[in-house]
Amino acid sequence: MHIADGVASIPVLVGGGVLTAGGVAMGLSRLKDEQIPRAALMASVIFVGSVLIRLPIGPSSEHPVLNGLAGLLLGWTAMPVFLIALFLQALLFQFGGITSLGINTLTMAVPAVLCHYCFGPMVRRASTPRSAFAVGVTTALLALSLSFALWMTALLMSGKALLVVIKIAALPHLVLMVAEAVFTGFIVSFLWRVYPRIFDMTGLRSGGRIQGASLPGGHE
Repeated sequence: MHIADGVASIPVLVGGGVLTAGGVAMGLSRLKDEQIPRAALMASVIFVGSVLIRLPIGPSSEHPVLNGLAGLLLGWTAMPVFLIALFLQALLFQFGGITSLGINTLTMAVPAVLCHYCFGPMVRRASTPRSAFAVGVTTALLALSLSFALWMTALLMSGKALLVVIKIAALPHLVLMVAEAVFTGFIVSFLWRVYPRIFDMTGLRSGGRIQGASLPGGHE
């Protein structure tokens, strides 16, 4: 879902850049010391996953986005994390572009933030690994659907001639959605079993201590 340099119109690039700048500023303002290792690890996973895992589907090549998982683990911090990962992809491997960095970050990171608010409370209330898996699957499906919708909107706003690109990418993106949803479900279920408090952003923002609640999986 990268938009290459020269594809999007100037108003789309400027609008995407302005909105992304605001989101990144919000993410950095909420980034605490305890979250830095997690954010760095997630940026590395997004970068490496997109480079090493390529799924040749029809005329396109798809790669994991992982914005659903990023939303559950990072919240607003997903904005600067995706900005860094996409910048490195554009700089080192020419995925997307520098001038389109703002709109590309917007299409991938905004759904992550929205999913954080929609499904973060649900995964913390999950009572079984199966329910945590279901939350992970649903989160990934919604995040990727929103990303595709934003990507499609950006292309349509840049010119009707780009409609053919959207039609070509629709089926490969659907395959990616299913594969990534299952993968995210397993990761969320695993994390819920071994370290459930990783989904509690409130605990991190208050200094890493979670008071007065016992989380699932046997951890206090």
